Amino acid sequence: MTVLADIRKGESLETILEPVSRMDLIKYSGSSGDFNPIHTIDEEAKKAGLPGIIAHGMWTMGNLSKLFTAYYEEGYIKDYNIRFSGMVFLNDVLTLKADLVDKVDQSLIFDVKAINQHQKAVVKGKLIFERY
Repeated sequence: MTVLADIRKGESLETILEPVSRMDLIKYSGSSGDFNPIHTIDEEAKKAGLPGIIAHGMWTMGNLSKLFTAYYEEGYIKDYNIRFSGMVFLNDVLTLKADLVDKVDQSLIFDVKAINQHQKAVVKGKLIFERY
């Protein structure tokens, strides 16, 4: 496994998630308390003008932070700002990516994004990982 202390500007962390499933969103609804039916019931999503159910934005954001799970012995996420730029639908396959853009003392500054199978970024932002 890579040690984040060794990562260089321009290098990336990346992983691909399994296709988004209805069960993923049902479980997230229960754990987050967000029971908006556009996330779990097809008919309600369509009544809201959507082509189908959509993933919770925070579900996508939470998954993006998984890129750093393996490195929590080295540090922690100090700051995390994202902007939602697209919707995530059932069966979408997301590629999660963090590009190191700067190192300042113990802070590693990443551009982060989640990209769907159509190469469209659905979440973009910045993350600061603070090394111990």
